[in-house]
Amino acid sequence: MLKRFAPLVPIALTVLLAACATSPTPQSQVDLAEVDLQQEPTPVEYLGDEQLPDFAKDKPYELPVLADNILAHGLSLIGTRYRMGGTSVNTGFDCSGFVGFLYKEEAGMQLPRSTRELINLDAPLVSRNELEPGDIIFFNNRGRGRVSHAGIYLGDDQFIHSSSSRSGGVRVDSLDDSYWSRSYMEAKRALAMAPQQDDQQSNPLHR
Repeated sequence: MLKRFAPLVPIALTVLLAACATSPTPQSQVDLAEVDLQQEPTPVEYLGDEQLPDFAKDKPYELPVLADNILAHGLSLIGTRYRMGGTSVNTGFDCSGFVGFLYKEEAGMQLPRSTRELINLDAPLVSRNELEPGDIIFFNNRGRGRVSHAGIYLGDDQFIHSSSSRSGGVRVDSLDDSYWSRSYMEAKRALAMAPQQDDQQSNPLHR
């Protein structure tokens, strides 16, 4: 099992946040260009290892180890640059590329490439007050009534995502921030679909 959480490097963010869109291009399914936002979300104060919730203790959640590994890896990538269509540390990530990378690396799951497809994943829908670490959360931050951004829930109303090149790429933000609270759509527990150790090769989400 991976080390529980990697050290965080606080990032001073003073620029406007832009979110990735999700319509696939004819060449490949990638998130579209960033859009300017009218309001800058308030950066959260990153939690240290000793402050992060113990996801495996006194929780009904059945997959805390996978969640911990995904989040530990994600937190170690804070500051990785944003890149439209990016799916790796070397190239940078867009929002769905970041989510897909972590789920593939740590849970053996091949998720849909765009947020528009990702939100239609046949995984349990989770209510806002029942979020668990590792859940994928979706936002409508373009005001068009459809999903346009995605991230991964950390716990304590925080989530990690690849934001935009203007706001530092991979970063942590709070669902309590008025911007994210207003654009929040729904969440899905994709880890409920994680392949078991003995059937990863037969699971259609595993490649």
